[in-house]
Amino acid sequence: MEHVRAIQHGGDDSLANLALACQRCNAYRGPNPTGIDPKTDEVELLFHPRTDSRKEYFRFEGPMIVGLTSKGRTTVRVLNMNEQRRLLLRQRLIANNEFP
Repeated sequence: MEHVRAIQHGGDDSLANLALACQRCNAYRGPNPTGIDPKTDEVELLFHPRTDSRKEYFRFEGPMIVGLTSKGRTTVRVLNMNEQRRLLLRQRLIANNEFP
C-alpha cells in the first residue's frame, strides 16, 4: 500500500489516500502529484486510482497502455507504464489469453 497523495503534500494515512502500487511505479512517481503531458508540455495531475475512472483515461492497444487524456498521457509517461519489460510481460500474457 502506498500513499496516493504524499504526506508532505497534505496526504494522510486514511484508506481513501492509500492504493496498491508496484514498487517500480511508486519509485517512478515518487512524491510527485503532477508530471508533464508529452503532447502539450503542460503540467498535469497524475491519475488518482481512488477517484478517477481507468476507462476514461487509458486504453490498451495490444500490450501498450495509451493515455486518452492529458492526465492519462502524463501518468503513462511518469510511471513509465510501457517500459520494455512490462510490454514483454503483457505480450506473453496476451499470447496465453491471460490479459487483459
